[in-house]
Amino acid sequence: MFRDQSIGFIGGGNMGEALIRGLISASLFPAEKVFAFDVIESRVKYLEKEFGVKGRSDIGELARASSIILLAVKPQTIAGVLDTLSAHLSHGPLIISIAAGVALSTLEQGLPEKTAIVRVMPNAPALVQEAASALSRGKAVSDEQMQRSLALFRAVGKAVEVDEKLMDAVTGLSGSGPAYVLLMIEALIDAGVLMGLPRQAARDLVVQTVVGTSRLLETTGKHPGELKDMVTSPGGTTIHGLQVLESCSVRGAFLDCVEAATRRSAELGKR
Repeated sequence: MFRDQSIGFIGGGNMGEALIRGLISASLFPAEKVFAFDVIESRVKYLEKEFGVKGRSDIGELARASSIILLAVKPQTIAGVLDTLSAHLSHGPLIISIAAGVALSTLEQGLPEKTAIVRVMPNAPALVQEAASALSRGKAVSDEQMQRSLALFRAVGKAVEVDEKLMDAVTGLSGSGPAYVLLMIEALIDAGVLMGLPRQAARDLVVQTVVGTSRLLETTGKHPGELKDMVTSPGGTTIHGLQVLESCSVRGAFLDCVEAATRRSAELGKR
């Protein structure tokens, strides 16, 4: 799929590094076909040393060498990046943006007409190659280009295609989701400590419970409720614990928090 392709990263921060690591580890690109530019020169030097990628001194040089260009920059800098980039796209590269909250319409207006652009919302677990990423295609993106984009992000986790109108919901769910899960994990660890467990033991037990349950859900393909019923015996300990969670409206709280985060994402996107 990526034979004779090259990819350039504009922005070499944590997310850019995570993607570079994933692409090279998955052997999608050889290091010499991966280019990097960042306004912080020491960051480029680090990526060169760590991964063997090729640093580029400016956006134009990187763009001309790349058949795929990934924008891993902060939203507040995107306008300037697009303005510089637009003069170097005569070879028709695929543009992929992970700039949070930046709509396809903004990207398309800032680049030449018929530029193929994909917008992506990854999340923090990309740092350990376990991202949940949602991708939306621009008007000029072909099916082949979309499949390439999905393959890139599947190198660092799971990736799905969604209509852009759902990107705020993605932000509220998987984009913000790691914080919800971490809050739950922290609370369970504290609960273990309350019951007398040493903190490290409680941490190990909770983390493995979350990892193992996620793997069980993924491997079996069963509905979460079905798996929950498997560990909930009549009159047993689990049903008594679940009764407390239901009486505290924990399920409703999760629904409300995703809804609130989705609304906030939409508000920020209008600015």
